[in-house]
Amino acid sequence: MIRAADPKFRIALVGCGSMANTWVGYALQREDAALVALVDLNEATAQALAAQHQLGGVPIFGDVSDAIRSSGANLVFDVTVPEAHESVTLAALKAGCDVFGEKPLAAGMAQARRMVAAAEQTGRTYAVMQNRRYLPQMHALRELVRGSIGTPGLTTANFFIGAHFGGFRDAMASPLLLDMAIHTFDQARFILGRDPVSVYCQEFNPPGSWYAGAAAAVCVFEFEGGQVFSYNGSWCAEGAPTSWEAEWRVMGSAGTALWDGTHAPHAEVVTGAGQAGLLRDFRRVEASTPRNAPGPEGHFGCLNEMFAALSEKRLPETDCRDNIKSLGMVFGAVESAQHGKKVML
Repeated sequence: MIRAADPKFRIALVGCGSMANTWVGYALQREDAALVALVDLNEATAQALAAQHQLGGVPIFGDVSDAIRSSGANLVFDVTVPEAHESVTLAALKAGCDVFGEKPLAAGMAQARRMVAAAEQTGRTYAVMQNRRYLPQMHALRELVRGSIGTPGLTTANFFIGAHFGGFRDAMASPLLLDMAIHTFDQARFILGRDPVSVYCQEFNPPGSWYAGAAAAVCVFEFEGGQVFSYNGSWCAEGAPTSWEAEWRVMGSAGTALWDGTHAPHAEVVTGAGQAGLLRDFRRVEASTPRNAPGPEGHFGCLNEMFAALSEKRLPETDCRDNIKSLGMVFGAVESAQHGKKVML
C-alpha cells in the first residue's frame, strides 16, 4: 500500500500482546495512517509483534511519553491491561494525543472519571472499543425495536457459556461482570437508546464452577422512562450455550423483537387494535438491512467510526463521556451484589 509521505494519523501503539494484532492489522490498511512507535514494558513482546507484521523500521519504547515525544505521534492505541489504561491515557492526553483504547474504559469508576475529565480539559478524544455494537444483526435489532414494537417496557438478555479460559479470569473475584458483561450492558444502551438509572444484582458461583470468584449474575436495571432490562448470565454454564452476543427479547407496547445472537432478528407485532378474545393475533416482521449499516464488523467497524469522528471533528459513538455510562452499569452491579441492595447509577 502506498502511504502519504506525511500521514494524517501518526500512531503509537501501547501494549503489544495478542490483542494488538487486530489493531495493527487495521492501521496497516489505512492509507492515511502510519505506526510510528511501539510501546511495551517487555521489549521482546514488541519485537515479536514487529516481526510478525514486518514493522522493522518502527522504533520500540518502554514509556508512552518518551514514545510520543520521540516519534511525533498524534494518536495512541491503548491495548494494555485495564489497570494500565489510566496512566497510558492521561499521559497521552497530556502530550496532545487523541486516544483509542480497548475496553473497559478503566479498572474502576474513580479512574474513569479522572480520564473523562482529562479528555474534557485537553479537548482531546478518548474513545473506547465496543466492537459488538458493530454487528449488522445488532443494528437490525435496534431498528426493529425502534420501528416495529411500540414503546419497549421489558428487555431481557440471557448469556450462558461454559468458558474454560484458564489464566487470570479463573482467579478474578467477579469474572463475568468485570470481564464480559460490559458488552451486553453496552448493547442494551445501544438498542434502547436510553441510559440506566439503577441496578439490583445478585452475583454467585454455581455448583461445579471452576472459577474462584462469582461466575454468574442476575441483574435488574431500571432505565430512563421506567423501562427495565434484565440480565441473566453465567460463564460456567455447561450445555446448551447461548451465543456470545446473548439471547435477546425486547417486549414493547405493540409486539416483541427477538434475536438469538447469531441469526437475523425478527419481531412479532399485533395485527390490529380492538381484537376480541384472550390472546391477540400477530404477524411476523423480518429484519431488513439497516439503513445505516455499520459496514465493517467488530473492531474494524468501531475503529472506522473513531477515525471518521476525528476527521469530522465530532465525538465518536463510543467516546469516553458516553462509554462511562456502560462502565457504570458494571461497577454498579458489583456494588449492588456486594451490599445486597439497589444502587442508583
